[in-house]
Amino acid sequence: MPHPAVGRAPGLAQESPPAPTATPVSGRPDAARPTPAPGSVRRTSPTVPLLGLALGYFMVLLDMTVLSVAEPDLAASLGSSVAGLQWAVSAYTVVFGALLLSAGAVADRYGAHHVFRAGIAAFGAASLACAFAPNLATLVVLRGVLGVAAAAVVPASMAIVARLYPVPAERAKAVAVWAAVSGAALAAGPIVGGVLVDVFSWRAIFVVNAPLAVATLLLVAGRAVRCERGARTIDWPTQLAACAALALATDALIAVGSGGYVHAAASAAAAVVAGGWFVARERRSASPVLVPAVLRAKGMAAALLAGAAVNFTMTGVLFVLPLLFQQTLELSPLRTGLLFLPMTVPFAFNPLLTGRIVARSGPRGPVAGGLALLTVGGVVFAVAVETGAHYAALVAGLVCTGFGVSFALPALVTTVVNAAPEGTAGAAGGILNAVRQTGATLGVAVLGAFVSVDGELPPGRTAVALLLPAVVCGAAALAVAGRTERG
Repeated sequence: MPHPAVGRAPGLAQESPPAPTATPVSGRPDAARPTPAPGSVRRTSPTVPLLGLALGYFMVLLDMTVLSVAEPDLAASLGSSVAGLQWAVSAYTVVFGALLLSAGAVADRYGAHHVFRAGIAAFGAASLACAFAPNLATLVVLRGVLGVAAAAVVPASMAIVARLYPVPAERAKAVAVWAAVSGAALAAGPIVGGVLVDVFSWRAIFVVNAPLAVATLLLVAGRAVRCERGARTIDWPTQLAACAALALATDALIAVGSGGYVHAAASAAAAVVAGGWFVARERRSASPVLVPAVLRAKGMAAALLAGAAVNFTMTGVLFVLPLLFQQTLELSPLRTGLLFLPMTVPFAFNPLLTGRIVARSGPRGPVAGGLALLTVGGVVFAVAVETGAHYAALVAGLVCTGFGVSFALPALVTTVVNAAPEGTAGAAGGILNAVRQTGATLGVAVLGAFVSVDGELPPGRTAVALLLPAVVCGAAALAVAGRTERG
């Protein structure tokens, strides 16, 4: 399901509930980032372009949750199976996550303002194309294009914020405003989607992005947002290998869920080949996508596992529960969106509390507490579904999930940035982003294997699906605790 984090310089942002601080765009040493001279940025108020950057960020993040309540309507309209729905959701996160590994470098190389505007324009155009998709295959391809555009927008927007606000104190306030949008987007997604699907159809959730994109481009049209170009090189073949490996592994998992075992075996074998190609190129690269020093940092592996586990849970739950609400409980898309409020509302305010806790006592408590809440939430979901309990019994699970995500993610960002060696905070942020989106992709692929779109969901299978996040988050909590003990 992706706020900036505490870091050494501004940059790559998170597409998740907001924390009140920032990280660098790329892995360059912080000193290498050009600091604008006092007269290099126009002295007109940067408030208007900041609103544009926030609106663009809102649009990208809204697309991560708005589709959840439209799943049954989309399936009926296009005759989709569960596997088709999984790809409609995962095509976005697969491409988004893989490209985030190099997105900061792209913004540096071509100029963040050029990359941001191109990303917004592409997002608006691709969204309109999604609205008129004649079949599922076309929709899946276009969702992948949206992932490319989103990966361009997120880090570039943070780089522009740094350009607009060269004074650290002013920048911190601007980052807080910009970051707060992420929680609002995640909270609004199911409700906005429910209203649009109820009144129109699933196609409306894509049409709404077009005017948002136009408004964003108008707000950032001034000269003040211009950023310098750099000389960074981008290893496109390695990036392609990362995308291929993730997409093929996802396809294998989805095929297993639909009973296509031969298909799954072929995709898994191809994923291994693509992964091997990626590793081989990484070892020879002068500027690897996955910076070895970051991966070897103390506590990094456990933190990355926890980040993947959190997104696995959030996105998996957002995939399964709307099907349960609309198919088994026969609720409308709007009511389904409203029923997610106990989960999504904490995204909008709790990260601010988390930021204060982290600043006062460090990230360990919020990370451990967040993972514990997610584990409890998964157990509550499973028990409620298995026993046929009413929605009221699911509220506790939704609350635990909402607070668990909004406690754990901001603290994990701080953990990763603090653990990263000097000058690699941006690379660490990019890796965390990519790992989180990989977790989101796996959440949809794995949990989707237990549900269907043609009738009521079997309680036993649905309970198992909702229990899996508890197992994953429990394992991540043990890994984090074990690492802390050894540290």
